[in-house]
Amino acid sequence: MPITAEFEYVKPKDMDEALHVFSFYREKARALAGGTDLVVHLKENLARPEVVVDLKALEELAVFEMKGDTLRLGALVTFSDLIASPVVKNKFPLLWEASLTVASVGVRNRATVAGNICSAVPSADSAPALAVYEAEVIVRGIKGERRIPIGGWFTGPKKTALLPEEIVTAVELKVPSRKNAGCYMKLSRYDGEDLAQGGVAVLAFSDNTYRVAVCALGPKPSRCPGTEAALNGSKLGEKVLARAKEAILQEVFPISDIRSSKEYRLHMTQIMLERALEIAVSRLFGKGPKYGTENIV
Repeated sequence: MPITAEFEYVKPKDMDEALHVFSFYREKARALAGGTDLVVHLKENLARPEVVVDLKALEELAVFEMKGDTLRLGALVTFSDLIASPVVKNKFPLLWEASLTVASVGVRNRATVAGNICSAVPSADSAPALAVYEAEVIVRGIKGERRIPIGGWFTGPKKTALLPEEIVTAVELKVPSRKNAGCYMKLSRYDGEDLAQGGVAVLAFSDNTYRVAVCALGPKPSRCPGTEAALNGSKLGEKVLARAKEAILQEVFPISDIRSSKEYRLHMTQIMLERALEIAVSRLFGKGPKYGTENIV
């Protein structure tokens, strides 16, 4: 399908030029990094910008480095970059595991982590992992830089806290200070390129505390503080699992759509939570399946 919409194309040579373009055009400008969403939207006339701003020449957006306990993912870092990184696999294995479930190899070669959270679809596979690692999104405009906790990033379906004149420059994660292990459990209709019907990420810590986040089970990806409260301070067992499974039903708000019914999603949410918790805890003690084992329900 060809792109029939007319728009200006700009490829800034530096960040200052890029920021001034966004400051001038605001809502009428769209950023191009991987382009896996934007190009489709242009072809289907779902996006009609006055200008497309190609960010791929901005070297600072390609930064992918670990400094101290902080991992910085520039806005041009792709999911394939994450998967190929020993640092991500060793320090943030839950994010590494979630990255393997994103679409197809071809899409992962192009799609960026920043683009995934900027699209802000409820089913964004990277969002639950970023949420339990308590990532921060770094954004910049001509007035300066802001750091937005991932918990405040998603404001609604396909909506974020990013202002029209700003661009995302990086996502940062800190290595948790306590021993931990995690699991991302994805509900999908078939192997390969498919959006999640639901996703649950769990990060379990050695002090019997837990972080839980979901995607595709409400209007936006989110943490589940009520479920975490039902788990925290307890060793995983039958009673604790039952308590957590009841709690999570109060924190998800799935809909019925072409991929699944509301009722099925609610039922499978409890199953995904139980399996993710059991795998995360087993990994915490050096057991269970290796990261990257297919945890697609």
